[in-house]
Amino acid sequence: MAESPLLGRYGTTIGGALDALTRGRASGDGLIVAAAPNGRLIGMAWIVPSRILTGAAYLRLLLVRAERRRAGVGAALLAAAEAAARVVANHLVLLATTDNTGARRFYERQGYRHVGDLPGLARAELDEALYWKSLRPHRARLPV
Repeated sequence: MAESPLLGRYGTTIGGALDALTRGRASGDGLIVAAAPNGRLIGMAWIVPSRILTGAAYLRLLLVRAERRRAGVGAALLAAAEAAARVVANHLVLLATTDNTGARRFYERQGYRHVGDLPGLARAELDEALYWKSLRPHRARLPV
């Protein structure tokens, strides 16, 4: 998964990715992996639980090997990430670079709403699109 061009865009090295993942796991982040029958990793989702934004969790990373894309792996990983996040959060938020139209269409097909753009959030040369999805149905408010 360290070969992903996505990680390269952020200047992430293999060692840096492993260090970040180790720190994340130690602090309670969730990791969901998809593997082929031969045990080879074909995808992963990384969820960061949070108590901010009225109980939102953050999908830090969703990666699928290029040769396994468009086979349902990403949708299955996202569904599993949502189920895991639903245990501790009301919403799931994520970022996609604004020029990653394939990822943006994917998330929109999965029910995510584009909230806005964040120019230069992670790196000066990359603009991020913020997406949000409620994980629980909204309850009707009772009249006061």
